[in-house]
Amino acid sequence: MSEFEKREKGQEGKFVLDAEIRFKAEARRNKLLGLWAAELMGIQGDEAQSYAMEVVKADLEEVGEEDVFRKIRGDFDAKNIDQSDHQIRRSMEQLMATAIQQVSEQT
Repeated sequence: MSEFEKREKGQEGKFVLDAEIRFKAEARRNKLLGLWAAELMGIQGDEAQSYAMEVVKADLEEVGEEDVFRKIRGDFDAKNIDQSDHQIRRSMEQLMATAIQQVSEQT
């Protein structure tokens, strides 16, 4: 195998690993986001865990995170929870950073 082929193979491996970490981090972020939202809505215990899993599943509806945002926004609106779009998106960003750190520590 030539040096170029070795380097190319290494880059492909890194890409796959990065994609796997990103996928796991997004799922972790969505769970953390669901728990955060549940707390604001007064949902506790097993119900909070179930709600968090609903948020994780919401991310499978379409590419990107807008499906997750719409789920949280809609649930907050239904429960009259006073959180702006900006506050929700900021929490999504902060929790993504937390999720990336947690997933990176596990690998």
